[in-house]
Amino acid sequence: MKITHYLYNSFLIETDNKKIAIDPGGLMFYYFRFTSLIPRTEWADITHVLVTHGDPDHFWHADRILEASGAPLICNGNMFREVGGQQLMLGPRSKGLAFTTAVENSHTLAVDKTLELDGMSVTGLKATHGPLSFKIGPFTKTISPGPKDRIGWGAIGFKIQIEDKTLVNLGDTLLHLDEWRGIKKPDVLMIPIGGRKIPNTMNEEEALEVVKMMKPKWVIPCHYNCPALFSKNYNPADTTWFKAEVEKTGSLCELLGKGQSLKI
Repeated sequence: MKITHYLYNSFLIETDNKKIAIDPGGLMFYYFRFTSLIPRTEWADITHVLVTHGDPDHFWHADRILEASGAPLICNGNMFREVGGQQLMLGPRSKGLAFTTAVENSHTLAVDKTLELDGMSVTGLKATHGPLSFKIGPFTKTISPGPKDRIGWGAIGFKIQIEDKTLVNLGDTLLHLDEWRGIKKPDVLMIPIGGRKIPNTMNEEEALEVVKMMKPKWVIPCHYNCPALFSKNYNPADTTWFKAEVEKTGSLCELLGKGQSLKI
């Protein structure tokens, strides 16, 4: 199995017969670029698309990859709404909470519910997206997720069991130790650590609490040191400290740059 990271929470998981895309978003805003995180050359071969929530850096190209690949979509049921008698997905590039996109092949999850599909199982995990802060000149604006705000819409994490491996991807989330307590010794934990300065996710210390509880074999930190808006490093994190502390617990920690892979 090969796991490739493409910044934020964007991953490709490849086995002998599957290529699973998690959060096929866009490189948003930095120098006004909207390029795909997952290279277009990979799109046609993708077999499954998993989306943790509807923010552009996680979702911008989801419908395009679905069209290019014919893959099924797996996401929170909140990502769909009935409009005019038709179930429509939140529009990846629509403004606000506009449900505009038809998807032919979709499977929705709720927290603690499991989907069996194509020889793998996917269980929904509790996730809560934290507030985002934007600083423009001397002004700072903070947006908190809510029933009328798109930020963090449909947040959910995934426990994926495929072949003989268990993979956990928590998406963009704050800490939920009690809700995740039943997850023990996954092969891989993909966990956000960039919430120290902008608390939209866990920070390094909070993520370490999860590692100590779950005791994964491999830890892949994500959603840190990301380009966004006019910053090259919107979610700074001390990866050297985090890796050292993770390895003190007995887990292995792999710091993956854009396009780098881990084979397990």
